[in-house]
Amino acid sequence: MDVSRIETLFRENFKLHGDLGASLSVWRDGIEVISLAGGWRDRDRTLPWTADTPVLVWSATKGPAVACVLHAMQERGLTLDTLVADVWPEFAAHGKGALTIGGALSHQSGVPALDRTANVLDHDEVARAMAEQKPFWEPGTAHGYGPRLYGFLLDELVRRIAGRTLGEYWRAVFAEPLVLGFWIGMPADFVENVAPIFPPKTAPPKDRFYTAFVTPGSLTLRAFGSPTGLKAVAEMNAPTGRRASLPGFGGIGTAAGLAKFYAMLAAGGSLDGRTFFSAETLAWMSTTLAQGDDRVLLTDTAFSAGFMRDPLLPGGNKLRAIFGLSSSAFGHPGAGGSHAFADPEHRIGFAYVMNQMEPGVLPGPKALRLVEAVYA
Repeated sequence: MDVSRIETLFRENFKLHGDLGASLSVWRDGIEVISLAGGWRDRDRTLPWTADTPVLVWSATKGPAVACVLHAMQERGLTLDTLVADVWPEFAAHGKGALTIGGALSHQSGVPALDRTANVLDHDEVARAMAEQKPFWEPGTAHGYGPRLYGFLLDELVRRIAGRTLGEYWRAVFAEPLVLGFWIGMPADFVENVAPIFPPKTAPPKDRFYTAFVTPGSLTLRAFGSPTGLKAVAEMNAPTGRRASLPGFGGIGTAAGLAKFYAMLAAGGSLDGRTFFSAETLAWMSTTLAQGDDRVLLTDTAFSAGFMRDPLLPGGNKLRAIFGLSSSAFGHPGAGGSHAFADPEHRIGFAYVMNQMEPGVLPGPKALRLVEAVYA
């Protein structure tokens, strides 16, 4: 890869695409080969951004979070065909008893939103509401992205399988052994070190998704509002938002922390002398389980057992390439531009994080220019 070209594009993002503060980390064969950082933590441009600056990454949290579920399953000898109700009996209500964990992890549960109000800071309340929720479609017959609620599904599965919260599991199994600068629930002592995130300055394009997002009663709007609370950027910048353990959208960390995590997955599930995943579990991550028109995002999406994938055209070519050239790549972006993935074929772990959001839930030009340059 042309490191100088990648650095040029990274610097151009500040001039051409409105970046304020940002970091890029690329690993290959378990070694960090690119580390770039620049810009500012604050809009007044008084606090320099460094490679060690942690920031909220929204739904890019889902990758590390689902890895906790898959690891817990691996340790218990569970498979993707295990029923959700086998580990969470209450979830079987209203015809959800036949849903497999694989189906749930690939957003096929039929429960991307709630009919009733539940507080985002009350995990038990949200889990009860999910179990009691009537699905919006027959589970396993379609898929629809769960932007917020999905994290509570992951957390509850880890609690039921491993007996501890997902945030605790992440810290003990991955973050501490690999010394990853990434948290799902920021410790109080580090809250003030986090760079604030800033909302987009421009409106998103008026496509199917945006139209549904502003239409009262639409499944899209309901999914992005379930559960209630911590919806505004300012709320997520506050100490309460930063400390909350929200596996769907509340992860905070550095580009290096995310990229090293994905580098471990790209290197066959092993890094720093430790093995975390078997070949079978890694195959769950790179095998598409659901693809087609997403009932929430209203565009073609593809998901493996929890990770996003590039959807394929009938001939096998990629419809889009947000995860690079390889057909085995998988990862997860975050609203506003953060992006991270693993490419096992080329043994690459990639992560880009920033604090000035751009419109949209899929990566925009800031990240995609860098991804393309990695493979140039």
